[in-house]
Amino acid sequence: MSSTRSHWQDSSKVFNQRAEEYDSWFNNSLLYDIEIAAVRALSIPASAPALEIGVGPGRFAEGLGSGFGIDPAFAPLEISKTRDIAVCQAVGEALPFCSSSLAKVSLFFTLCFVQNPAEVIQESHRVLQESGHLVLGFVPATGKWGINLQQRKQAGHPFYEHANFFTVKEIERLLAEKGFSLVTTVSSLYQAPGEVNQMESPKPGLDENAGFIVIAASKKQTS
Repeated sequence: MSSTRSHWQDSSKVFNQRAEEYDSWFNNSLLYDIEIAAVRALSIPASAPALEIGVGPGRFAEGLGSGFGIDPAFAPLEISKTRDIAVCQAVGEALPFCSSSLAKVSLFFTLCFVQNPAEVIQESHRVLQESGHLVLGFVPATGKWGINLQQRKQAGHPFYEHANFFTVKEIERLLAEKGFSLVTTVSSLYQAPGEVNQMESPKPGLDENAGFIVIAASKKQTS
């Protein structure tokens, strides 16, 4: 068994076994509303075909109009289908798509769970059209939320046991190394964990103190 397959089976096991519990986190969630608002604030055109890597139960795909998603965990995909999302069980390190076939690839809270982040970004680059965009939403390791989630990981929280969180600089470097240029960025979620009680408007730029950052990047033009 390959290390990638072994890891995604480990990291996706809890999402497979507790899919309905995870999906319920989004019910009447102000946190989710803040995150969706941040993604919608990106100044990139709507485009299709669009893919979400790590689609899970399809909450972001449904809220943002992405028509297709992949995930290694099967049970969340069944929930996605009830939201009219076309799905496929697959991993981001080996996307089942032809090169230059997609207009947009999105990852929301996914990169921290994959076996090889560099391979996932490389695969995203491969399947994107020259004019396509990669949209990456993540919790920076340096903010209050990143620190909180790392503490949960250390305490053995079942959903974060296999997660690895990144700094803004690490994400910037990874994208540059894999052939992406930043187009637009927003930061949001400044209320501390357990204290989210009002809607927030996203701010432009990359703020390592934010709880949620969204980056839209494009493929660097080849000569």
